[in-house]
Amino acid sequence: QVDRYLCHLRLSDDVLLDVMARFQAEMVKGLGRDTNPTATVKMLPSFVRSLPDGSEKGDFLAVDLGGSQFRAHRVRVFADGKQSSQLESKFYPTPKEVTQGNGAELFDYIADCLSDFMETKNLKNKKLPLGFTFSFPCKQTKLEEGVLLAWTKHFRVRGVQDTDVVSSLRKALQKHKANVDVLALVNDTVGTMMTCGYDDQRCEVGLIIGTGTNACYMEEMRHISLVEGDEGRMCINTEWGAFGDDGALDDLRTEFDRELDLGSLNPGKQLFEKMISSLYLGELVRLILLKMTKEGLLFNGKVSTALLTKGKIEMKHVSAMEKYKEGLSNTKEILTELNLFPSEEDCVAVQHVCTIVSFRSANLCAAALAAILTRLRENKKLLRMRTTVGIDGGLYKTHPKYARRLHKVVRRLVPTCDVRFLLSEGGSGTGAAAVTALAHGLATRRRRIDATLAPFLLPLGILREVQGRMRAELEYGLRRDTQASATVKMLPTYVCGTPDGTEKGKFLALDLGGTNFRVLLVKIKSGRRRSVQMYNKIFAIPLEIMQGTGEELFDHIVQCIADFLEYMGIKGARLPLGFTFSFPCRQASIDKGTLVGWTKGFKATDCEGEDVVDMLREAIRRRNEFDLDIVAVVNDTVGTMMTCGYEDPNCEIGLIAGTGSNVCYMEDMKNIEIVEGNEGKMCINTEWGAFGDNGCIDHIRTKYDREVDEGSLNPGKQRYEKMTSGMYLGEIVRQILIDLTKQGLLFRGHISESLRKRGIFETKFLSQIESDRLALLQVRRILQQLGLDSTCDDSIIVKEVCGVVSRRAARLCGAGLAAVVEKKRENQGVERLRVTVGVDGTLYKLHPHFSRVLQETVKELAPQCDVTFMLSEDGSGKGAALITAVAKRLHNVGQK
Repeated sequence: QVDRYLCHLRLSDDVLLDVMARFQAEMVKGLGRDTNPTATVKMLPSFVRSLPDGSEKGDFLAVDLGGSQFRAHRVRVFADGKQSSQLESKFYPTPKEVTQGNGAELFDYIADCLSDFMETKNLKNKKLPLGFTFSFPCKQTKLEEGVLLAWTKHFRVRGVQDTDVVSSLRKALQKHKANVDVLALVNDTVGTMMTCGYDDQRCEVGLIIGTGTNACYMEEMRHISLVEGDEGRMCINTEWGAFGDDGALDDLRTEFDRELDLGSLNPGKQLFEKMISSLYLGELVRLILLKMTKEGLLFNGKVSTALLTKGKIEMKHVSAMEKYKEGLSNTKEILTELNLFPSEEDCVAVQHVCTIVSFRSANLCAAALAAILTRLRENKKLLRMRTTVGIDGGLYKTHPKYARRLHKVVRRLVPTCDVRFLLSEGGSGTGAAAVTALAHGLATRRRRIDATLAPFLLPLGILREVQGRMRAELEYGLRRDTQASATVKMLPTYVCGTPDGTEKGKFLALDLGGTNFRVLLVKIKSGRRRSVQMYNKIFAIPLEIMQGTGEELFDHIVQCIADFLEYMGIKGARLPLGFTFSFPCRQASIDKGTLVGWTKGFKATDCEGEDVVDMLREAIRRRNEFDLDIVAVVNDTVGTMMTCGYEDPNCEIGLIAGTGSNVCYMEDMKNIEIVEGNEGKMCINTEWGAFGDNGCIDHIRTKYDREVDEGSLNPGKQRYEKMTSGMYLGEIVRQILIDLTKQGLLFRGHISESLRKRGIFETKFLSQIESDRLALLQVRRILQQLGLDSTCDDSIIVKEVCGVVSRRAARLCGAGLAAVVEKKRENQGVERLRVTVGVDGTLYKLHPHFSRVLQETVKELAPQCDVTFMLSEDGSGKGAALITAVAKRLHNVGQK
């Protein structure tokens, strides 16, 4: 009769497999950013990213709130290779006035109990890190922060929901003057997994089956779209008690489940928990017995007051009645105490009811746990998996048959998993301490990383100072009496005009400034349908030529020109030529340029102090195949300004932010003391890369900048360029990574052979690593290409290092540019300046954040200037051709 009556509580393996599939679908829903808001199983990230590995050590406090008692622990963890720990605990009651009162009272009570515990253990004068085990669903955005989503387990404390419980605990501890540092918030399930992880490193699932029920497990980061990053794993607190709150289990819920739910403190919520946790099973048995009695199936139809009283039958009664040998005598004794006076048949029937109710609980728990184990196995792409489940909770521990039933059903549902069930002896306290130990280590590591990177974070005051010093250096370079000793040389370019639209003809342009050399044929049309057509070929310059003799370098350039002329079929034509030469030159006219000094890795001998135009002419003569009319020698910055000036007449500044860093701008002739004449304007090539060579920015140079400088081809020179240009940023990052690794903060303290190689960390890696679209798994791949075996945390730190180095470069570049635009505004004597900056360079073009940070800095430091940034699409080669065309036009006008 009982079997027939309770058939809905009996679940077949097919039904359990279906529950398992439903739970798996809910897990996926809970992990997705878009689907999480409507998911009942919230899959809350815990920010616990690893299991105990034996390196944890120290003296910790832990407090545990969530059951009928509040617990305070002192946990000593020993890094002795055995992962041993020592636990001292004290239990405090949690009175109803605390669990049903207000938030201030609750946290005062916790702080009071902890203070008492510290007093008892003589810990008042020690500052200890604390882990807070809080067994209720919390949304965490970091390890030491958690916003309570909802109370469960009969707790109903006012004013706590939707607030950060760690913040509330800290306030209460401050009030009690408790010398404690709260470092981690841990769910009891997570604490259980971590505690068992000390005994078995395979433990990657935590399970609580007691007053409440819940599970956690280690999920792959790539599946957790609620948290940034896709490398490594993070423990997910499933909060599976709410499974079915959306009606997903309605077909399995009986009339008794519905009645129990309606009489609970939270109707319609935690429906799965109400079907399996010990808080509700006794009440479920009472409701079944009550109905059976009313229908005359038990106790001769006599309903006692006990059967009508909610909560009269508890889980301890159910456990006692199910005991192996004394079950029937226990049943008779318990029922008699409840004034039910049972017959032998009544005792057998009641015992059977208890068995069916607790068996259903174990079955449902097994189905959800089997879903988690299947997911773990699939994540690892294994056909068969060995793993351990750490378990705690009164139902599992005290019920005589529950554990065996659960194990048996799990193994039947997931035959591909060899599961060990490990009972948590010390509760979640040791686990909370383990998490706190990890957090303590991370906090220490974080402080040391912050201290290393702090010198790169330039506040606005420092940037204003850099702007002011750059402005002073610009003035020194323009004045006759200080120009010789000025570091910012302010070289006149003899480019005095910008395109006016009448330029036309065919021009050759050469562009030398990096490891590649370009030869271009530029056809300029004037009039209404004015246009510029370009044909170009790129040639490599080998390192041995960059650092060989001047004669070899210019012979190589002429060889490239010859190849290009032949390729274009114009070898016999004598074309006007503009030479973009992206190195500091002192010019006496537009077609004469004396090299002041090599930069950007060039070191060709017998060139410095020589006229590069003459060296080019001599190389052409030596080859004796063609002749060219070299009209202008142009810096790449000037070429960029002219290219953009062809499109926008308001463009009077050129900026290169690439392998090198430089700026040119149109200066009033009256301010250029080193050139005769006061009328009109002339373009000044600032050569600002040498800013700071006199020590004026030494206070912002870091030890890494000094190491990069000392290891460069030109120590002590181009100091500003070495902090802002693409040629050096990767090397600065490499030096920082070496230092952090030496400190044991990266790559497990192991400096790989590749990391020791100068230049291995190219600036293009910064652009790739800092790309917003590039997740941490891809960052790790880039590091692996460099021979660096990184963890998830390593990848995050490397990304951060790249970020501070490139951001500082953009901010410093912005400070320099702000000095230039402010000078132009004052030159014009206007309240507000509108000006366009023509920009070229791979750092500006390819880095995901450089251009934005640079522009924001200029706006911040020069608020009275409306600066438009215009990207030079065709590079400085087109500019060289336009300057040549302008020079030809002006020359022809002069002749007429």
